[in-house]
Amino acid sequence: MDALRQRFERFLEEENPAAGALRALEVKTGVEKRYLAVGVVSLLSLYLLFGYGAPLLCNLIGFVYPAYASIKAIESSSKEDDTVWLTYWVVYALFSLAEFFSDLLLSWFPFYYVGKCAFLLFCMTPGPWNGALLLYQRLVRPLFLKHHVAVDTAVSRLSGRVLDTAAGLARDAKAGLSPAHQDK
Repeated sequence: MDALRQRFERFLEEENPAAGALRALEVKTGVEKRYLAVGVVSLLSLYLLFGYGAPLLCNLIGFVYPAYASIKAIESSSKEDDTVWLTYWVVYALFSLAEFFSDLLLSWFPFYYVGKCAFLLFCMTPGPWNGALLLYQRLVRPLFLKHHVAVDTAVSRLSGRVLDTAAGLARDAKAGLSPAHQDK
C-alpha cells in the first residue's frame, strides 16, 4: 500500500494535465493537491457506482487522456511512447468488441462501470505494470502469431470479392446510364 501511495505522490509531482489542474486548485483553495485528488477520485468513484451517466464517464476516462497522450506520443521523437499508446488502442479495441457482444449481460452486474473504469486505468498505467502491454504480451500477441496467416488470407479473399463486386456494380451502373439503354 505504501508503494501505491508513493506512486500517487510521484504522479502529483510530475508534469501532466491532472497535476497542473490540481496545483491551480491548490493555489485557489488552499487545500493540498493530494487531498483534492483523493476527493476527485472519490467523487468519480461514487458517480460510477450510482450516477446516471456512468457509461459516458467511463468512456470519457477511456478516451480523453489516452487520446491526449497519443497525440503527444505522435509529436514526440521517441518510438517507445508510440508503441505504448498503440498497444493501448489495440487492447481497448478488442475489449470494446468483446463488450459489444456481452453488453446486455455485463450491464446487469453491479458496479460494472467501476470495474470497467478500473480496467481502463490499469491499461493506462505507466511503467512496467502497464496493463495494455501485459495483456498484449500474454494474450493478444500469442493469438495473433498463431492465427495471423489465416486471418490475412481471409481478409485478402474478402477484399478481392468486395473489389470484384464493386467493379461489377460500377459496370452495371455505367451500362444503365448509357444512351442505348435509355431508349428502351
